[in-house]
Amino acid sequence: MLNKSIKFLIENKLVAVLLLVLFIGWGTVNAPFNWDTGFLPSDPVAVDAIPDIGENQQIVFTKWDGRSPQDIEDQITYPLTTSLLGIPGVKTIRSSSMFGFSSIYIIFEEDIEFYWSRSRILEKLNSLPSGLLPEGVNPALGPDATGLGQIFWYTLEGRDEKGNVTGGWDLQELRSIQDYYVKYALSSASGVSEVASIGGYVQEYQVDVNPELMRQYNIGLHHVVKAVKESNKDIGAQTLEINKVEYLVRGLGYVKSISDIENAVVTSQDYASIRIKDIGKVSLGPATRRGVLDKEGAEVVGAVVVARYGANPMEVINNVKEKINELSAGLPSKVLADGRTSQVTIIPFYDRTELIKETLGTLNEALTLEILITILVIIIMVFNLRASILISGLLPVAVLMVFIAMKLFGVDANIVALSGIAIAIGTMVDVGVILSENIIRHLDEDDGKLPINTVVYNATAEVSGAIVTAVMTTIISFIPVFTMIGAEGKLFRPLAFTKTFALTASIIVALFLIPPFAAFLFRRKSIKKNFSYIINAALILAGILGVIYGYWLGIILIGFGITGVLKLLEKLNEKRVNLVNIIISVTAIVFLLAEYWRPLGVDKSIFWNLIFVSVICFGLLAVFTLFRSYYTRILRWCLDNKLLFLSVPTAIVITGFFIMKNTGKEFMPSLNEGSFLLMPTSMPHSGVEENKRVLQQLDMAVASIPEIKMVVGKAGRTESALDPAPLSMYENIIQYKSEYMLNENGERQRYKVNDDGEYVLKNGMSLRAEQRAAWQYLNTKEQLIPDDNGEFYRNWRPEIKSPDDIWNEIVRVTKLPGVTSAPKLQPIETRLVMLQTGMRAPMGIKVKGQDLKQIEAFGIKLENIIKQVEGVKKEAVFADRIVGKPYLLIDIDREKIARYGISIQDVQDVLKVAVGGMVLTQTVEGRERYGVRVRYPRELRANPTDLKQIYIPLAKGSPIPLSELATIRYEKGPQVIKSEDTFLVGYVLFDKLDGFAEVSVVENAQTLIQQKIDSGELVVPKGINYKFTGTYENQLRAEKTLSVVVPLALVIIFLILYFQFRSVATSLMVFTGIAVAFAGGFVMIWLYGQDWFLNFNFFGENMRDLFQMHPINLSVAVWVGFIALFGIATDDGVVMATYLTQTFDRNTPENKKEIRASIVEAGEKRIRPCLMTTATTILALLPVLTSTGRGSDIMIPMAIPSFGGMLIALITLFVVPVLYSWKQEFQFKRTVK
Repeated sequence: MLNKSIKFLIENKLVAVLLLVLFIGWGTVNAPFNWDTGFLPSDPVAVDAIPDIGENQQIVFTKWDGRSPQDIEDQITYPLTTSLLGIPGVKTIRSSSMFGFSSIYIIFEEDIEFYWSRSRILEKLNSLPSGLLPEGVNPALGPDATGLGQIFWYTLEGRDEKGNVTGGWDLQELRSIQDYYVKYALSSASGVSEVASIGGYVQEYQVDVNPELMRQYNIGLHHVVKAVKESNKDIGAQTLEINKVEYLVRGLGYVKSISDIENAVVTSQDYASIRIKDIGKVSLGPATRRGVLDKEGAEVVGAVVVARYGANPMEVINNVKEKINELSAGLPSKVLADGRTSQVTIIPFYDRTELIKETLGTLNEALTLEILITILVIIIMVFNLRASILISGLLPVAVLMVFIAMKLFGVDANIVALSGIAIAIGTMVDVGVILSENIIRHLDEDDGKLPINTVVYNATAEVSGAIVTAVMTTIISFIPVFTMIGAEGKLFRPLAFTKTFALTASIIVALFLIPPFAAFLFRRKSIKKNFSYIINAALILAGILGVIYGYWLGIILIGFGITGVLKLLEKLNEKRVNLVNIIISVTAIVFLLAEYWRPLGVDKSIFWNLIFVSVICFGLLAVFTLFRSYYTRILRWCLDNKLLFLSVPTAIVITGFFIMKNTGKEFMPSLNEGSFLLMPTSMPHSGVEENKRVLQQLDMAVASIPEIKMVVGKAGRTESALDPAPLSMYENIIQYKSEYMLNENGERQRYKVNDDGEYVLKNGMSLRAEQRAAWQYLNTKEQLIPDDNGEFYRNWRPEIKSPDDIWNEIVRVTKLPGVTSAPKLQPIETRLVMLQTGMRAPMGIKVKGQDLKQIEAFGIKLENIIKQVEGVKKEAVFADRIVGKPYLLIDIDREKIARYGISIQDVQDVLKVAVGGMVLTQTVEGRERYGVRVRYPRELRANPTDLKQIYIPLAKGSPIPLSELATIRYEKGPQVIKSEDTFLVGYVLFDKLDGFAEVSVVENAQTLIQQKIDSGELVVPKGINYKFTGTYENQLRAEKTLSVVVPLALVIIFLILYFQFRSVATSLMVFTGIAVAFAGGFVMIWLYGQDWFLNFNFFGENMRDLFQMHPINLSVAVWVGFIALFGIATDDGVVMATYLTQTFDRNTPENKKEIRASIVEAGEKRIRPCLMTTATTILALLPVLTSTGRGSDIMIPMAIPSFGGMLIALITLFVVPVLYSWKQEFQFKRTVK
């Protein structure tokens, strides 16, 4: 069937052309890179920066205004948690009880469907027994979003027509615009789950009653409450029909102004009404708030847009931006005193789009450079331009086919998923190389005896089985990755899909498209001389036009055209024409690589980058050419000295095993998001104003750093169930500038310089490099002059080399009294960690118990011990101060109230209104809604002494002060009560020093704590237990999974090899390639961590910095790289063993000499395609290893095993023939005996 399909397409080339056009068109439509598709529609694959690895969880959010965390825990969180534990599929339940609300996180097993779990929770909430929760308390299900849902943050600011900040708007005005207009407009955008507001003041009507006046008029608070409620009512009185016309009747009574409340009648005596204004003061004021938003020292109003579960983040952000464009023109504006017009404008300060685009840009660049390098390798090693075009064309078409499959199977495009294509390049090319090389060999042997279609078909049919087996080995070796669960499964299953799609696409292109096009390209028909002149003239003309319009690649077309003309004039023969065309192509590719790869950095000229690219590419290719030249000699020596030779790979494998055992471990390298999240905390007793002051100080300190683009800080929480943050927790989102100035498209921009290398400015001045620091605070971009022949402008000071240096600057300037230190965090990373573990750091200890004071005390002891652990960053260690919030407890004396004939309820009702204030009703003013709150004036409830003077009304007689009925005392209590499966929890947070592995640091901490326990220095109280948590837990689970997955992958590969060769011995020989490559990968990981390795300068660039060499820890990314390596490593062995088998089936050696001659014969035939596979894999990974863009942090660890493994795996080109020879010689000896 396979060969019939190949034959059909060779004979019907039009079908092949149509298939190619279909794949290219459809792939372009589905490509995630935001390409201009022209007349084609655009339906891109769903895009995000990284996969959502958060837990499968739902949130139950319950508000109970004014209640302390202890009340919330006892009366809401605990009863709800016990009820929800019975839901099917629940893994664990975490909860937080804070002032005024409860957040319960229900974490389900991974196989539970997201919306099914929501329906089960709603079912449970609707069937809660009566009396379980306090009256009037209604638990609600949180938004249908995940930890990665917060995709877009913005502020509302007054701006003029030019976008300059004008101000002129009060915070309550902006908050009203946000809550009643902007919020609802953006919520209607497709894919938005919720828009949560924060900052500013929520406006309300405040009725401050005077207790003395109330006492004089004998009015109680309950009278005022009744009066306010009854003064804010509209009614509908059905209809009236007058003169055959129907009128709808409305009784208008909603409060519209302060005077409406002031004139509300409380009671009347002696025909005189006592109104609200007679006993108190009515004003518009701010409601109590639990969240503050600050932008570089100025308080602002803003919100966060949360994307719905399963929505395409990129698409949702674009939908939101469209809504903002629609909405902007209609937002309010006002004329300021200075005559300027200030319009409310939506200003984004965190936009996931930038990260997504930069991440995809890194991958796009890496794939483009990989394809260019692959073409270069093929042209030089095949030395046939037409064959090179065939093989090179395979890659882009196969990549486009991957996008089609991703869209059909619902696989999102992100840094990890698309890395599957990047690491599959070597194997994809391998398929085309083997096929094309075999077609060329058959054409050379044929000498025109058979039709071209028959020759191509025979060549394809001969290797189709070997190609399918080789690729299936790689595909099936990845099947165990599909079995991964938890965070690592969510990370790498998409990668397994894309790699599988890529390899499947490469087989389809190689077997069904390359043969028909090869039959066309290699056909022997000669084009008429006149027509050839026209074609070459057209090439020269197109090249000249290209050069005129600034496309220097036109020179290549001119070169091809001139070469063609010289051939027609018989000045050059066929062989020389091919050589000249190859030289032109290679030169063009090297120039393209130097221009777009820029391995030495954009600050180095194109000339030095060109030299470096040439040295790297041609140097490695020269090594491979030498290897090929001396292969036969070396192989003969190896066959003569088998034991001595085999001791080398054996030593490598043993070394690799020892390196593996001593390599540090971590779950995943973190993705550089291009922004930081500073998350310190203040003291639990800090109030709103103090927290606002500290937040502003932090923002201003960070904004003073020249490399910082923008900083926006948040204290407390947004109006969302996804954000259960106490007021003392700060979240400062810090956007830092890109290293080099970018243009509007996000690409590095060159700027005009004079002969002295100084930047020329629009105002006529010039700017030297050393003056840049002084210009950091000005808008340099407006003064610089873009010039494609100029230089790139570096935004960072000379001493700032990396984002880590910027973070160190942030840490330095944010050391404030009363503020804790914070680990290095990023927005997405932190959101995932917080929703996965409940804590705000990637590493920590979870302390469980039944008593909060006991948990806190034990946590502080652990804090002191953790600070002594090797590899721990001391300043980042912090144990939760759980019991530190000041409480004023009003303890009512039951005997005293009994004497006066009043109940607990009577006293509590007065306290609730007088102290906290109670929202009694809500006004309806068009679209806006404002609460009406009744309370005592601030001066009458400012301290405990004032509270004692609150009057409690009696049924008979004059009201009496609270001091007669209750005592007021101070006590420390919890600010937040956290629990897990009903057990109370506290956390000890810590972070590791650079250069240490997560697992090593945790193991060091475990050892030290155990030593302290054994020595009696640390006593674990009864009822207390502790457990290390964070990404360490993910690592343990991943390690457990990998201990099954990796051996399973190896077993599957071995079985495939066995079914191919039907020989255990031959399969084991090929399998040795995996062992050697495995060891090679670990040797490369070890070398990366050695300071001396490649520690030299080349054209002023340190090679360790260029390849970003630093200690690499064993993470899931590295192991996935190894699994990918296993498949590639067997390819050469499969090809070599196949030809060895075929050679011995064809030849019948009669002595040792003939056996070895047959081995050498088979080796010589297959060395070129095998070397090309290795060269392509190694060289194609160079752009990945040197990439510095977003996403490179994850791509590089995946590429290192393949790079190191394939370098060392060259030795298998000798191992397999030597072992095969040994086997044949042994069998020959037995036969002779």
